Amino acid sequence: MKPKIYIDGKEGTTGLQIYDRLGGRDDIELLLIDEAKRKDTEERRRLLNAADLVFLCLPDAAAAEAVSLIENPKTRVIDASTAHRTAKGWVYGFPELSAAQRDYIAVQPRVANPGCHATGFISSVYPLVQGGAVHPGFAFTCSSLTGYTGGGKKLIAEYEDPARDPLHESHRIYGLTLRHKHLPEMQRVCGLTNPPVFVPILGDFPQGMATTVYLPGYEPERIHEALSRHYEGQRLVRVAPLGGTEPVIYAAAKAGQNDLELIVTGSGRQTIVTALFDNLGKGASGAAVQNMNIMLGFDETAGLT
Repeated sequence: MKPKIYIDGKEGTTGLQIYDRLGGRDDIELLLIDEAKRKDTEERRRLLNAADLVFLCLPDAAAAEAVSLIENPKTRVIDASTAHRTAKGWVYGFPELSAAQRDYIAVQPRVANPGCHATGFISSVYPLVQGGAVHPGFAFTCSSLTGYTGGGKKLIAEYEDPARDPLHESHRIYGLTLRHKHLPEMQRVCGLTNPPVFVPILGDFPQGMATTVYLPGYEPERIHEALSRHYEGQRLVRVAPLGGTEPVIYAAAKAGQNDLELIVTGSGRQTIVTALFDNLGKGASGAAVQNMNIMLGFDETAGLT
């Protein structure tokens, strides 16, 4: 029998992208809510409990409410919101952390999908800290340039408005209080003594992300070796040749793709690591489908071209 899948919040950016990746598959059954009942709590409750696996593509409070509506012990959940990423009883949905992490995802009923900026940071930092190449007390700094689709429909409309402010053509630095909502998962998952200094930057392009971690005092060769060793054999995360393949990095180079590439550059004892990926691919919907595949026993990259 095909597993039944329900996307709660299919109308949002992440939900639509998940639907696009699942819509043509014949190994699952998608449960769809009547548009007129989209906000009907009882209809949502029925579908949430009828599904074998549910994607929550909702704001944090609504995601927590949705979990409270699930009474069927066999319904498994992938939450794309921030609500449960550091919550007890939830597994962090980044299978490339370790073989054990992938095994946890495969059997657990509750999986928290990583944040987009967090994906870029953790993919670079976790292997370095856990492998002993960089001390967990190191003062990590990071900047992350992202496309505007990660901000949802309101921000997309703002950026695609023909009458928008001309300033939108330049990059927008935000999160100036240094308390971005992805920081708790960055620190906890990587096992850091202190939260990193993290600056997100919004660019005038729809999809793509380049998250750069700065490592003064470390040789590029040592960092590249540690990352290459950790990700050897992975299918959706790879490490580029030392120095990269181009003299520049374009943040939108991975738009529309579901993998992530780590690029180590620098000289002497000055190093940066840039995670290049799609904020809606490995940074959101692609990662969610990857987790679903693992949880349901499908090939990990099914539906992720």
